[in-house]
Amino acid sequence: MKKVILGLVALFAFQAGYSQSSKSTDFLRWKMRLRVVGVVPDEKSDVTTIGGKVDVSNEIIPELDFTYFFTKNIATELILGTSKHEVKTIGSDISAVGGPTNYNVDLGTVRLLPPTLTVQYHFNQEKDNVFKPYLGAGVNYTIFYDIKAGNIVKDIEYKNSLGYAFQAGFDLMVTDKFFINADIKKMFLKTDVTVDASNLAPNLSIPAKVDLNPLVLGMGVGMKF
Repeated sequence: MKKVILGLVALFAFQAGYSQSSKSTDFLRWKMRLRVVGVVPDEKSDVTTIGGKVDVSNEIIPELDFTYFFTKNIATELILGTSKHEVKTIGSDISAVGGPTNYNVDLGTVRLLPPTLTVQYHFNQEKDNVFKPYLGAGVNYTIFYDIKAGNIVKDIEYKNSLGYAFQAGFDLMVTDKFFINADIKKMFLKTDVTVDASNLAPNLSIPAKVDLNPLVLGMGVGMKF
């Protein structure tokens, strides 16, 4: 985790230094955006021991991103945002601990921090164009933190993971420096989950593999500098 974060910091430090030393003055190399985004997980899961499937709540969060342009068309973007989700299983069989055969198990909440770095191609970059679309692809490293197991099980562990992402969007220029942005990202991320339910039965551990694969829909404003 530390290596990934340090790598991202080093990359943007390099870009900042390159920007300062560049003699090109025909376009601004940096963009910053502030968006409101909806995070919509598309879960797939394999829950052993008790069966059922994992359900993760949709959320709306703020997001900040920075874009650096190597050329007028090719850029890289670092996307920063964190979300808090409610987690539960649906249709689990907990008859072995005296419960029903079809039960939704509350697994509390967890926060996700998935810093995402994409490489983008921007179209219509001529100065007079108002509509400037782009496409991008890259990687994310998802960190699970502030885990609260709820009132049913004893504890939950989530494994951090490396994934990838695709995006499409556009900037709608209002002035030479300020713009409105719309963006959609499909992120592919997964985690191994271990539920400690030893409070319900001795040594009861419930492993699960969960693909989250959220769709991230954003709208916001930005500036060039």
